[in-house]
Amino acid sequence: MTDGVLIAAGAIYLITSLMLFVLGTNLSLLAILVVVRDPKGKTRRNAPSMVDALNHASIDLTEPDHASLPTVTVQLPIYNELYVAERAIRAVAAMDYPAELLQIQVLDDSDDETATLIAQVVTELGANGLDIVHVQRTDRTGYKAGALGEGMRSATGELIAIFDADFVPPAEFLTETVPHFSDPDIGFVQCRWGHINADYSWMTRLQSLAIDGHFMVEQAARGLRNYWFNFNGTAGIWRAATIEDAGGWTADTLTEDLDLSYRAHLKGWRGHYREDVVVPGELPAQMSSFRRQQHRWARGSLECAKKLLSPVWRSEAPFATKFQATAHLTAYSIHLMLFTLALIYPLVVQAGARFQGFSTLYGVGYVFALSSLSPGIFFIAGQRRLGQSWWRRLPRIITVTILGAGMMVNTLRAAIQIFTHPNPEFERTAKFGLAEPEAVGRSWTHKRYQLSLDRIVYVEMLLAFYCWFGAWTALSHRNWGIALYATVFGLGLFAIASATIGQTISVYRSRERRAGTVAAERSALLVG
Repeated sequence: MTDGVLIAAGAIYLITSLMLFVLGTNLSLLAILVVVRDPKGKTRRNAPSMVDALNHASIDLTEPDHASLPTVTVQLPIYNELYVAERAIRAVAAMDYPAELLQIQVLDDSDDETATLIAQVVTELGANGLDIVHVQRTDRTGYKAGALGEGMRSATGELIAIFDADFVPPAEFLTETVPHFSDPDIGFVQCRWGHINADYSWMTRLQSLAIDGHFMVEQAARGLRNYWFNFNGTAGIWRAATIEDAGGWTADTLTEDLDLSYRAHLKGWRGHYREDVVVPGELPAQMSSFRRQQHRWARGSLECAKKLLSPVWRSEAPFATKFQATAHLTAYSIHLMLFTLALIYPLVVQAGARFQGFSTLYGVGYVFALSSLSPGIFFIAGQRRLGQSWWRRLPRIITVTILGAGMMVNTLRAAIQIFTHPNPEFERTAKFGLAEPEAVGRSWTHKRYQLSLDRIVYVEMLLAFYCWFGAWTALSHRNWGIALYATVFGLGLFAIASATIGQTISVYRSRERRAGTVAAERSALLVG
């Protein structure tokens, strides 16, 4: 190996470690901030009630016609969600809000029996006097963003609440969120995601911990400091005028929610976060579905970074807001940096052996590597604010941190496809109606919407063994730090790939039972 290659590898190692240190330190500071300022969500739990807020805004709840209340349109974008669509529609129909001020739009792009089921439920609820419409398009142009945009054409509400099909909003959702729009600068209100099936499996337990970290730390900290944060695609409510002012829903990224949120911030609108209003949703039980979800979020976030970072830095927002926006939009680049380190670790070890002067620089690199503690601090803070005994969940925290590193190849593919596949299909994450407690112990492998094996697992397996080769090389040169990180990377990659393969085998074995289930579902809908 030439000296130039080894020196270049050392430089890349230090630069990448520095970037990880900056992002990791920032994440830790957000966690510390929110724990110190609001240890167990007391600030959010003490949010004003609807009566107090509306009275403060000079709106009289005693008026019989509720003339002072805003009209609300609730949108449910749905595509082939046979197992959860009815549950979501009925939950929205049960919301506590004056019926004459409420419109419900079921934005249905389904091309399977879900459309028949939705039609039946909408007809039933409409016959009971509810203003509910079944909006169907002839094609899926723009995918979810296109469906939401189509709904805006006929939406009658001053406010637009949005729920994905796998979420079950509480009856008080509107009464808790609508009052915040008495502030004319508020463009949207985002509420916290809960979990219908957190204890269904090891996968859902780990996902719930990760999502809790996002909502109890990241979103909470940004809300406390008035940094820009995003509508999370569901469990939120928008001012219709904000959507229009920000340019409407666009499909040029795979995260239309993040895109619209930042365009709204750039127009001067503010978001408000309500962590005490919890909207439970269903976590994906299939590893392949989880991969697809993460791929979409990673690609969409990086697309938004490509699209929006320049306008963000040209804006008149404070420097701290711009920095936090950059860290937010580029969060998935952490996986790209981990992949870079995994590739160059053997070269870095060789460079350290050949050039003794590098040992000092690598010492600096180890200091930067302390940022690897950031995910643990992040997850611990989230559990602490939920009132959970975080030390009892430490094994989960360690596991989800390791598995997070194992997603690096999945994210790398998402980043590459931004340039190689510029017009991707929006692939939703299928759910199977696994609401607790009745779903615990029940299998999902016989249901429809199963995904085939993602061949990227072979790349992950190869990279896992390469990482372990790097760990062995590091051990032979007594480079304990690199040996540890390379081992962890390999474990994460191998675990993600193995879990995917194992579940795919289970799905394959259930193919005959699945065919019978599909036939029975079709028959039941035809009879109904």
